[in-house]
Amino acid sequence: MSIIPEGSNIFIIDLEYIAPFEKIDPLIEDHLKFLDKYYKLNVFIASGAKVPRNGGVILAVSETKSMIADIIKENPFHANNVANYSITEFHPSKASDKLR
Repeated sequence: MSIIPEGSNIFIIDLEYIAPFEKIDPLIEDHLKFLDKYYKLNVFIASGAKVPRNGGVILAVSETKSMIADIIKENPFHANNVANYSITEFHPSKASDKLR
């Protein structure tokens, strides 16, 4: 069994902060609620802050890039214009046994 449903791909959501932490930090709690929502829906599979902390990365599973783009619009970081996003789609051809 695979964590990647048939017809889906993995997406790397890369966000880069464009605002000072004084504007980002108050949004963290709502951002975590956003993440939790999509973990429960089995869309997000991993996430975390970049090192150094100039943004973050989310790994997601979806059928289309447009679905991921719509999800990102719900993120408080997007809604409050404190981060820029890029989305990279890939179809895994090999994976660890832990992901099967």
